[in-house]
Amino acid sequence: MYKYLVFFDLDSTLFDKNSQVTDEVAEAMDQIRENGGLPVIATGRTLYEIPETLKKTKIDTAVTSNGDHGIYKGKELFERRIDPHTIDELDDFAKQHGNSITVLDQEGKGASRHDELLKKACAFVHAPLPKLVDRQYWYDRPIDMMFVTTTDLDDVYEEKFGDRLSFYRNSPFSIDVVDYGASKASGIKQLMEMTGLTGIPTYAFGDGNNDIPMLDFVDHPVVMENGRERVKDHAEFVTTANTNHGIVNGLRHFDLI
Repeated sequence: MYKYLVFFDLDSTLFDKNSQVTDEVAEAMDQIRENGGLPVIATGRTLYEIPETLKKTKIDTAVTSNGDHGIYKGKELFERRIDPHTIDELDDFAKQHGNSITVLDQEGKGASRHDELLKKACAFVHAPLPKLVDRQYWYDRPIDMMFVTTTDLDDVYEEKFGDRLSFYRNSPFSIDVVDYGASKASGIKQLMEMTGLTGIPTYAFGDGNNDIPMLDFVDHPVVMENGRERVKDHAEFVTTANTNHGIVNGLRHFDLI
């Protein structure tokens, strides 16, 4: 049995400014394991996007796609697929507003068009542009994560699709989209229940809006100094920035390493 569980967001949290894991952070993951803890990734990204992260950190348990997908010890544990007919409607609605959609599963991703906001959104997280795809793509694949390019239409999308999809503003240029009711918290809860990891002290590190459900769910929420101010309201402890030993300082604050 593990002594504690620690859930880590990636962008602007576990990652440095170049969306990479530093040697210091990788060593901290080793120390967690040596001390009887289990480090877990909890991210809006998919497994397709983070193979090098998993390799360097030696982490094999993760909640991905903002709670729509989970793995435990390298094996798939659960998945929530987004209805392709709903994706059709979202694509039509996005086109009406001059936006694009990008759809992702755990093995790839594709975009409806390469608009300027998509280019900025990808550059923001140091990710390559996804390939262009037609609608058959999301009928053939188990899509469990999407994002829509927009800077200010959050409420418009929420009003139109809020009964079928959940939205998280996680970039100045795009909104993350998942199955209705999915969140990092719902994914973590499902992971813990399916693996018998309940009743163990839980910690989480995050910085963005999509981390709030996770921070509210765990016993000890930690927010990075570089996190959004409204997210810091959900913290038990605000650690230093991700570029200033924030992960290590947060773990040491709670005597986890």
